Amino acid sequence: MINVAKYWENLNILQVNRETPRTYYIPYAHAGAASSRKRGHSPFYQTLNGSWKFQYHTNVKQVEDGFYSEAADVDHWDNLIVPSCWQVNGYDQCHYTNVNYPFPCDPPFVPNENPAGLYVREFNVSEEWTNKDKYIVFEGVNSCFYLWINGGFVGYSQGSRVPAEFNISSFVRNGKNRIAVMVLKWCDGTYIEDQDLWRFSGIFRDVYMLARNPVHIQDVFNRQELAGDYGKAVVRCEVKMTGASLVRAELRDRQNQIVCESNAEIDGNGTLTLEINKPQLWNAEHPYLYRLYLLNDDEVLLFQVGFRKVEIQEGVFLINGQPVKLKGVNRHDSHPLLGQTIPLNHMITDLNLMKQHNVNTIRTSHYPNDPRFLDLCDEYGFYVIDEADLECHGVYHAGDYHMLTKNPAWEAAFVERAIRMVERDKNHASIVMWSMGNESGYDVNHMAMARWTKARDASRPVHYEGVDPRYHGSSDTELIDVEGRMYSSPSYIEEYANDPSTSKPMFLCEYSHAMGNGPGDLKDYWDVIYKYPKLMGGCVWEWSDHGIRTKTADGTEYFAYGGDFGDKPNDGNFCIDGLVSPDRVPHKGLLELKKAIAPIKIEAEDLASGTFRITNLYDFIDLSGVVISWKLEKDGCTVEQGDYLRLTTAPHQAESIHLPYSWPETSGRYYVTITCQTYRDFRWAEAGHEITFEQFELPAAVNEGSSLRSMLPVRVEQQGECLVINGFNFRHVFDMYEGSFVQISKQGVNFITTSPIFTIWRAPIDNDRNVKIRWMQEGYDRCKMHIYGSKVVKQTESSVAIEVQYSLGGYIKRPIIRGTALWQVDGDGKIMLQTRASVREKLPFLPRFGLQLIMPKGTEEVEYFGYGPHESYVDKRLSVKKGKYLLKVDDMPENYIMPQETGSRYGTEWAIVSNELGMGLKFTASNPFSFNALHYLPEDLTAATHNYELPRLKRPETVVHLDYKMSGVGSNSCGPELLPQYRLSETELEFEIEITPIFKEDE
Repeated sequence: MINVAKYWENLNILQVNRETPRTYYIPYAHAGAASSRKRGHSPFYQTLNGSWKFQYHTNVKQVEDGFYSEAADVDHWDNLIVPSCWQVNGYDQCHYTNVNYPFPCDPPFVPNENPAGLYVREFNVSEEWTNKDKYIVFEGVNSCFYLWINGGFVGYSQGSRVPAEFNISSFVRNGKNRIAVMVLKWCDGTYIEDQDLWRFSGIFRDVYMLARNPVHIQDVFNRQELAGDYGKAVVRCEVKMTGASLVRAELRDRQNQIVCESNAEIDGNGTLTLEINKPQLWNAEHPYLYRLYLLNDDEVLLFQVGFRKVEIQEGVFLINGQPVKLKGVNRHDSHPLLGQTIPLNHMITDLNLMKQHNVNTIRTSHYPNDPRFLDLCDEYGFYVIDEADLECHGVYHAGDYHMLTKNPAWEAAFVERAIRMVERDKNHASIVMWSMGNESGYDVNHMAMARWTKARDASRPVHYEGVDPRYHGSSDTELIDVEGRMYSSPSYIEEYANDPSTSKPMFLCEYSHAMGNGPGDLKDYWDVIYKYPKLMGGCVWEWSDHGIRTKTADGTEYFAYGGDFGDKPNDGNFCIDGLVSPDRVPHKGLLELKKAIAPIKIEAEDLASGTFRITNLYDFIDLSGVVISWKLEKDGCTVEQGDYLRLTTAPHQAESIHLPYSWPETSGRYYVTITCQTYRDFRWAEAGHEITFEQFELPAAVNEGSSLRSMLPVRVEQQGECLVINGFNFRHVFDMYEGSFVQISKQGVNFITTSPIFTIWRAPIDNDRNVKIRWMQEGYDRCKMHIYGSKVVKQTESSVAIEVQYSLGGYIKRPIIRGTALWQVDGDGKIMLQTRASVREKLPFLPRFGLQLIMPKGTEEVEYFGYGPHESYVDKRLSVKKGKYLLKVDDMPENYIMPQETGSRYGTEWAIVSNELGMGLKFTASNPFSFNALHYLPEDLTAATHNYELPRLKRPETVVHLDYKMSGVGSNSCGPELLPQYRLSETELEFEIEITPIFKEDE
C-alpha cells in the first residue's frame, strides 16, 4: 500500500501546502490579450488538460508506493482525458443517490475500500519561466487528492468544487517534468458533499500552471460603493501583494475609454481608489460592465466591474434601490456524456436557453460552479445565489439532521467551504447573495460560516434554507438575512407575507418541482409572489434532467438514471427532474415557467374597441426593444393580422395600445392573440424571439347548430346479446351484456376494435409518486367495469336509447364508482352519451374520469379545436393557445425519460381522430373536455420504466381518452400536495359527449 499520511479521515487536516484562497484571475502580458479572455493568449498560463496516464484501483490499499516517482513505468496504463469524471469513462460504477450516503454514516470515517485513481503525465516548463514562480491550479477534484511533482510530495487538498493552488517553484525545472496525482473517491469531506446528484470522481475541472513574478499581485477585492442617488461610484481595490511594487489601475468603459485611473506603491496590502461620476449601473436586464485593468510590472490582471447595490430594506429585497423579483432556476453541473465536467459551450447553451425563457436568476445548487460560468453570468445578466459546496442531509436518516453543524469538530471544515467560495468569487457583479450550503441542519457551524462571510463581505445578503423553523434547528437566525424556504405552498408564503411579525424577505430557494410531466402550479406561486413585496421570488427545482446517455444491450441509446447501473442505494429517476432534457431540449414545463414569469403583462381594457393595457414588469429597462404583433382567428383560422407595434413603456409602468381588428359580425369562435417579440438581436436570441403572448376570446355569436334531431330512420334488431342498429349509411352494434358498443361503423368502415369503457386510471406522473400509493391501495390501477344491466328505454323510428347500470372497481375493495350511462343513436349515426355517476366517499381524488375507446390500425390523424399545440392540463396550460390543430398521433405525447401520463389536451371542444383519408370519429361536447390519443394504454405507460421500452409496447391501434376531467399535475414529487382546485375530487359526476362517425373530407 502507498505510504502516505491518512489525511482523508483527519478533520484537522483539510489541506497541506495549499495556497491561501484568492479571487479568480489569469495574468496576461498586456491589456489586449487580457481583453480577449482567452487564457491561452497569456504567456504566463499553461494548460495541463489533455491525455494523462491513468490507473484505477477499487481500493487505495492496492496502490503501489512509488507510482509517483520519476522512474515509475506507467506506459502500460490507460489513457484518460483530463478533465473528466472517471465513472463515465468506464471505471468504477455510475451511482446516483439523493439523501442517503453510499456507505455507513460514521463521520469522519469512510470505507476502507476507498477507490483510488492514479494520474501521471509529463509536461514541459519553458525557459522563459526561469525567473518566475510557478503555481499549479486544480479547479475541481472530487473528493481529495495527493500531489507529487518529479517524485517530490507537493501537497494535499480536499473540497471538491473550489480551486486548489500550490506553489511548485521548488519542484519543477526547465524542460521535462513529471506530475502524479492520487485522487480518492471518498474522504471525510464526502460527508458534507452529499448533494442530490451522480457521485462522480476524478480531476473533473481544468488543471493549469501559472508563472508569476516573485513579487506579484496575489489577491484583489474590488469593493464598490454607490452614493445614495447612484450618481457617483467608488471602487476600492484592495490589493494583496507578495512584496512591494507599483500597481496601476485603469477603469475602462465599453468603448475602451479610460474613465478613471490610479496608481500606488503597495507593500503587502494596499488600496487603490477609483471614482466615477454618473456610472452606468449593472443589473440582469442591462448588464453593463466596466473593465478594470491592474498593471504590475509585466503582468496585467483584468476584472469585470458591474456597479450595483444589493440591500434589504423593510423586508424588501432591492437592487439599485428597486424591488426585484428573482425568477430563477436551480442549476447543477450536469452533462449527459461528461458527467460533471462542463464545456464552455455547454454553459453558454444553458444561459441562452434561460434568457430565452425569461429566467433572471441562478442558484448554483449546491456548490460553486466553474469560475468562467460566473464570468458569463456577469456578461449575460443573471442574478446568482452562489452556494457553498456543503450538503450533509444524509445524517437525517442516521438519526440527527443537525449532527455535523452542531459539532465543533466540524467547524473548520464548514467555515473553509464559505471562505474558499467567497474568496474566489467576490468580484462578480452577478452574485447577489451568498448561500451557506444546503440541507445540512442548522447550528453553530453555519453561524460561524455566516459570521465569517458577513465580516469579509457585508455588501451581499447571506442565505441558508436550513433556518426554516420546521427543521427544528437552532432558533438563533440573526446572521441569516433572508428566510429561505423549500417547497412551501402558495398559501404558506402568502401567510408569511401577511404576518406583521416577519421582517425578512422570503426566498423560495426551491419550489415547483419540475419532475416529469410538470410542474403544474407555477401561476399559483407567481400570483402570490407578485402581490407581496416581502416575497422576493424563487428558483424552480431544477434546470436539467441528469440522465447519463448510455445504450441497451441491443445498442438503443437512452438516458439512464439511478439503479440502471446496479447502484445501491439509489433514488431511481429522482435525478430526472429538470425543465430541460439532459441534451438541453426544453420540456413543456419550461414553456410554462417562461409564461408565468414573463416580464410583460397584457390585459384587455376594452375588447370591443381593441384597447389593451401593457404593463412593463422589468425593473430597469423600458420596452423600446420590444415589438407587438397580433392576429385575429376565426375557428382556428387567421382572418386578420397586424403590423408590428413598437413599445416605449417605462419600467414598472403601463401603457394602452389599440389594435385595429374588425369586430366579428358572423357566428364562430374568435380569438385575438397578442405576441411580444424582441425588436433586435441579442446575444441570447435573434430579433423576433417571442418573450410572451396573451390570447383573448371575442364574445361573438356562437353557432349552436340545429336543435332538430335527424329524422332518418333507424332499424333496430336483437341478435343474441347484441342490439344491431342500422341507418342510412351506418351500422352500430351494442352488446347488452357488455353494456357498450362492439361496432361503430360508417359506409362499412368500423372505427373501434374494442368496446368503449369508462376509466379513471392514468399512468402515474412523477408528481403522483405520493398519491399513487393511495390510488393503488383503493384499486384505481386495476379498475374494471361491471355491468349490472342494460335495457332499451326509448325507441322511435329515428332513434334508440339504451340505459346501462355500471360500476368501476378493483379486486379486494368495494366499487369506486357507481353510475348510469344513457347511450342514444340517431338517424345520422351520431351517438350521444350521458352518464351520471357517484364516487364512494372518503376516497383519494380521482386521476381522471372519462371514456376510453380503441380505434383500429391506420387511425393516425388527429384534428381538434382546443389548447395546443402541445400537451396541457388544468394547472399546466399557460404556454398553450386556443386554436385548431392538425397532428399525427405520434405528435401527441412528450418523450419523458420515465414514461408516464402524457399528451392530454385540456379544454378541447371537438376532436376528430381518423385515418389519412379522414375516415374516423368526431367527438363533441357542450362543455370542454380533456382529450388524448396515443398508441399506448395507460397500463403500458405505467409498466414501462424507460422510454426505450416504448417502441415494443407501441400498439398499432390508437387509444383515445375523452375525459370529463383529469386531475392536474402539480409538483408533489417533492413539492406540496396538488392544490385542491386542481383535483378531481367531486363525488357526483355528470358527463355528456357526442361520438359521430364521419368522412371529414366530405363535410
